[in-house]
Amino acid sequence: MTVDLKTSLIQSGKGSTFLVLGDLYTLLAEGKDTGGRYGLAEVLMQPQSIAPPHIHEQVDEAHYVLEGEVEYQHDEQTIVATAGTFMHFTRGQYHGYKNIGSKPAKILMWVTPAGGEQFFAEVGQPVNLPLNEEERNLLGVINPADLEKAIALASTKYDLQFKQ
Repeated sequence: MTVDLKTSLIQSGKGSTFLVLGDLYTLLAEGKDTGGRYGLAEVLMQPQSIAPPHIHEQVDEAHYVLEGEVEYQHDEQTIVATAGTFMHFTRGQYHGYKNIGSKPAKILMWVTPAGGEQFFAEVGQPVNLPLNEEERNLLGVINPADLEKAIALASTKYDLQFKQ
């Protein structure tokens, strides 16, 4: 099978960006652009923001911390990651993370095969950068209805299981 992949160029602040549970996710590479091989997102996590421990059986995930201080739960380990730290989570491994710093943390998140990156587009609100004042006021804010929607979608469509 031959896949016609196109060259992509996403300049700073120009990707598809979504406000998801108080954080910003910018899709840099989507499955439609990579032949389904992988997805890549830049994540701007607000202080104290958290992705609870979860597992996915069909997707590998990797993070590269660009800025900030992020505490990872990886199976039974706790790891504090700072700029330059790379983490790889193979399918079937529990992992979660939290921005423990006082400033936003920036992470590159890679998933393979592609598809998982679309979760953020589905649960998030599309925004343009730079954010307007109303959107900036939503940073770090989690709406309970949005959280319920995210959990339901994650566990049904995206095959995530949350650690009890």
